[in-house]
Order: sequence, then C-alpha cells, then structure tokens
Amino acid sequence: MIRDGRFRKAGGSDTGGCVEVAAHPDGGIRVRDSKDADGPVLRFTDREWACFLEGARGGEFDLPG
Repeated sequence: MIRDGRFRKAGGSDTGGCVEVAAHPDGGIRVRDSKDADGPVLRFTDREWACFLEGARGGEFDLPG
C-alpha cells in the first residue's frame, strides 16, 4: 500500500462517481466520494479498514438476492 496520502480510485472505474481511497502517511485510511472532492472524508484506522476488506471479500455486505 502506498502511503503518500494521495486519493486513488479503482483503475476499472468509469468516469461516473465512485469512492476514492488514500492511505495516510501516519497511518489510517481516508475515503471520499470522487464527485465531491471537497466534501466529507471518512477516516478509518488500519485495523478497521482491514476488517472491512475482510468482510467485503467474505460476502458479509452482499445484498440478499
């Protein structure tokens, strides 16, 4: 993970809105809406982010279908 504080979005995302993620040099992860770069930013610890990714990969947030 590159910890330069720069926001990045997935390379496969289209030009529409998506989330951008930045790894802060001092630790932690920041997330924002790419359509509103000056808007609110969600902040997570490294541990919180790791737990979120684990849950997402494991289907914890899948919609019922």
